[in-house]
Amino acid sequence: MKKAKSENSIIIKKLLPHLWPKGDLTIKVRVSLALIFLIIAKISTVGTPLFMIWAVDSLSGELSLKDHRILLGIGSVGLVVSYGLMRVFSVAFNELRDGVFAMVGQRALRRLALDTFSHIHALSLRFHMDRKTGALNRIIDRGVKGVDFLLRFMLFSILPLILELLLVGLLLVIRYEWSYAVIVALTISFYVFYTFKVTDWRMNIRRRMNAQDTEANQKAIDSLLNYETVKFFSAERRERQRYDNSMKEYEKEAIRTGVSLAWLNFGQSLLISTGLIGVMVLAAFGVIAGSLTVGEFVGINAIMIQLVMPLNFLGFVYREIRQALVDMREMFSILDQRIEIRDKSDAGNINISKGDISFKDVDFAYNESRSILKKVSFEVRSGQTLAIVGPSGSGKSTIGKLLFRFYDVRLGSISIDGQDVRDIRQISLRENIGVVPQDTVLFNDTIGYNIAYGKFDATHDEIEEASKAAKLYDFISSLPQGFNTLVGERGLKLSGGEKQRVAIARTFLKNPRLLLLDEATSALDTETEKEILNSLKQIGKGRTVITIAHRLSTIAHANKIIVIERGEVVEAGSHRDLLNLKKRYFEMWQQQLNEENKVIA
Repeated sequence: MKKAKSENSIIIKKLLPHLWPKGDLTIKVRVSLALIFLIIAKISTVGTPLFMIWAVDSLSGELSLKDHRILLGIGSVGLVVSYGLMRVFSVAFNELRDGVFAMVGQRALRRLALDTFSHIHALSLRFHMDRKTGALNRIIDRGVKGVDFLLRFMLFSILPLILELLLVGLLLVIRYEWSYAVIVALTISFYVFYTFKVTDWRMNIRRRMNAQDTEANQKAIDSLLNYETVKFFSAERRERQRYDNSMKEYEKEAIRTGVSLAWLNFGQSLLISTGLIGVMVLAAFGVIAGSLTVGEFVGINAIMIQLVMPLNFLGFVYREIRQALVDMREMFSILDQRIEIRDKSDAGNINISKGDISFKDVDFAYNESRSILKKVSFEVRSGQTLAIVGPSGSGKSTIGKLLFRFYDVRLGSISIDGQDVRDIRQISLRENIGVVPQDTVLFNDTIGYNIAYGKFDATHDEIEEASKAAKLYDFISSLPQGFNTLVGERGLKLSGGEKQRVAIARTFLKNPRLLLLDEATSALDTETEKEILNSLKQIGKGRTVITIAHRLSTIAHANKIIVIERGEVVEAGSHRDLLNLKKRYFEMWQQQLNEENKVIA
């Protein structure tokens, strides 16, 4: 409990700078005005029953001399009008408060959402490999909504309620006997105690319900993203069952939540009704004894009913604030995630004079129990092409990830023109490396947008030229909407080869100094592969190229080929040299020739 309270206070402290940002005078003025309007609204709210009392007493001839002096001779009609005006002021200043504060809340939401979004992009690939995208999106969505709720209800429900309770208590003590204030204080105390205890119990149920909601949502997203796989294996029934199992658990917790809410509402109503009866009975005795007027009896009833309304709302507000804090805690836990790959304070932009790439005694492991690369060393000179081959799981693609500095090496170094990549700003490093990945994932936007991702300020002519170079232009021209054709979720509307050519077009458009081809033609047919290889050779002229390949025939032209097995370089040389060695590369070459001959036969 103490830990949760401590975490909640930390969350609120993190939120406060967004409500009172340094150097933002506009926001500070709006917050100040909102608080002033809040105070005026609450004074009007608490003052409304007083004008009702005076109006009733004035109409019945029971208005005291003291009240006459306070009202400066305002007549009965004037008091009725004043009563109406106080109600108008209460509503008007509440609305003014909300209108003035709207920018503050939305600006805070925007900044927090942007901070979270930026931080997630700054986290390492390791973090993203370990997290489920659907669940992550759910946490962020609930966290941002929690911030919105907390800002609105903490400031405009809890704070006004506390202010109203203080003003009502002060009014009861000054105008009536202290016994009224005691009954109200006891009623509120029992009400708050009961509400907090039951809500804490309900929060445990809500947490379990949220967990099941997240799991069901993740399964739904995962299933829809793998739509084709589900169809291939006729697994619709299995997917429905998996989803329904999660929803069954969610249903159980949702029912418990509903039942617990019923208990909460019943208990709150019982306590409020008991307090109201106690005050009204006391007031009735006062009228009978002649110590209270009929107007004061009506006024006390109005005060109690007015007090009951925000108190009834307190249970909901407290419950939702607690839930908002839980949701925000999950979101802030992401913001607290350590950024694994950081630029050094003195990191500079890359200076590429030649384009030499050097791996020197590189050791790397995704976790301590499994080493991926072991003392890998090689060099690629400017304008040369280095090919990396080896069986699946040998560490080929890891080399590309390390070159982009998605991870840092455990031992050894990677340098470009003598500059260690750890001493270079990440954005500068990646701006100078082009990549055609093995698995191309596209944005759910137009095909033109996805090509232009290689160069944000590209003209339409440049996009067309890139598509022509990637042998994609004719296909795009055949589409009814051309470059404005939507590619669907993750590029689902395009074939594997078409997606690969979009990736190649992006790289053409980027026009990088260094080029990484990670099995760039793996999804292409033989004829298209030859065309693309010619295009890649063209763009590779004068550039340093590292190509990771499965089909050896695609890299026979490389200046140097290295063979990696179990994370180690076991052979290195040209295509001809490695064939003459008649070792591992020769075996792989012969095996692929045999497979191709079988296909032809």
